[in-house]
Amino acid sequence: MRQAEIASKDKIEALVEGKLPDHDVKELIRLAPKDKDRFWKYLEILQSKVPWKDKILLRISDHLFIVASEGGGRVVKCDCGHEFDDYRVNWKFNARVYVRRTREEMAEVISVEESILNPNIVEMREFYCPGCFAQLAVEVVPVGYPPLFEIFPDLDTFYRDWLGAPLDNEDPGWYQEKTAELTSQWSKEG
Repeated sequence: MRQAEIASKDKIEALVEGKLPDHDVKELIRLAPKDKDRFWKYLEILQSKVPWKDKILLRISDHLFIVASEGGGRVVKCDCGHEFDDYRVNWKFNARVYVRRTREEMAEVISVEESILNPNIVEMREFYCPGCFAQLAVEVVPVGYPPLFEIFPDLDTFYRDWLGAPLDNEDPGWYQEKTAELTSQWSKEG
């Protein structure tokens, strides 16, 4: 089978939708060398599935994307269209959060009694989109631990060095984490 048939747009779309048979998934993973336009096909498929026009730069979870916004920024956006903030700020600070702090609350989602976590040590946080209420993430962390910033990609390096297609607004300032600036602003307001 030819490489183009193995990594066709239809197969990539079936992969995105979770409908690609296991043997085809393995074939796509093992394909060497990888087809050079696969990432672009993937972005095109993702873009066709969202109701907004902002250009997707990178998918960061099932519902979240880093997009090039109309104003020239880069923001985290839910597939429903809700914008969280500059991608350099942990999006979780702008999500709805439900915290499970007791054994009873954790037992609502953990069915095996022995697996229920010790609420004296950890808490379970569920993060939801304020726009569509999709569950975006769950983390189990020590009580009082700050929200995890799970992915902070260097988009300029990725696009320039890995994809050979530099972004229009490339700047070293894009790869500077900004969450502390948000929390510092909150401390001044309160």
